[in-house]
Parts: sequence; structure tokens; C-alpha cells
Amino acid sequence: MKLNIVMVEPEIPQNTGNIARTCAAIGAKLHLVYPLGFDISEKSVKRAGLDYWDKVEIEEHKSFEEFLKKYKPEENNMFFATTKGKHVYSEPNYSKMEEVFLLFGKETKGLPEDILQKYIDKTIRIPMRKTLRSLNLSNSVAIVVFEVLRQKNFDQLEEISSYFDNNQL
Repeated sequence: MKLNIVMVEPEIPQNTGNIARTCAAIGAKLHLVYPLGFDISEKSVKRAGLDYWDKVEIEEHKSFEEFLKKYKPEENNMFFATTKGKHVYSEPNYSKMEEVFLLFGKETKGLPEDILQKYIDKTIRIPMRKTLRSLNLSNSVAIVVFEVLRQKNFDQLEEISSYFDNNQL
């Protein structure tokens, strides 16, 4: 399975660094949609990703419109994460999909409202208490990503038993 994490106009460098590190750990492609709220070379981004940056495939897009033109939602398994999502993130059957795109918006505003309305049936949410605004962006990415991987039986990821077979306690 090809997994794509799409960050639309992220604002906080540490979140993007953490997400890049998650992408490196699981082999997902990271899409960065401009404008970013920081310079990709900032120390805070690099620090959060530590020494993982060279292990992440990153594709940069000048705008959200450019991204949507290249990867059409109508032709791809694309899911838009939002607190207003129609479906819980665990509802889609990712296990049958060859490629998945998970889109996340900027920390302060999320994804554009017109896009969410246009693709309302492809919106997903993480259940949480109504009194809170949202979860941290990098935590949200990890939650959704690992549900996709769980449904794929963590295909191509190291199993704990192989670690213990080679490294005695």
C-alpha cells in the first residue's frame, strides 16, 4: 500500500517535524502544501524530525489547488480530516485500497470549508468531547495513520517478535 500524508499549509514547525518522523518510521510519503507557516530549513523542524529527514520522501506543492489538480479526489482514495467529519476515521475500509491520501489542514483553521463541503462524504474525524476544539495535529495524524496500517495488518513493518528473536533480553 502507498500511504500519503498531506499537510495543507501547516503553521507549527514542530508538528511538521513530528509528522515527518512518523512518515519515515512507516514509509509514508509526506506532501507539504504551501504556504507553510515556517521555513522548512528551520532548526525547530529539523530538531523534531531529528535524523529522519533523509528517510522521508517529501513532495512539495505550491498551492492546495495545484495539489488537487495533480491528485484528483474523484480518482484517488482521499480522506479529509476535520473535527466536522461525516465519518469516524476507523469507518473506511482501507484494507482494500492500493493507495490512500490523508489530508490535514493548518493548525488554526483546518482544511478549507468549501473543500470539506464539496467532499463531505470523504471527511473523517476523531471522536472527542464536544467541549474541546481539537487534538494536536501531529497526534491526529498518528492516530489516523495507524488505523490505516492496522487495517493492513501493519504490512511491511517490523514485528516485535523479530526484534526479540535477534536481541535477547
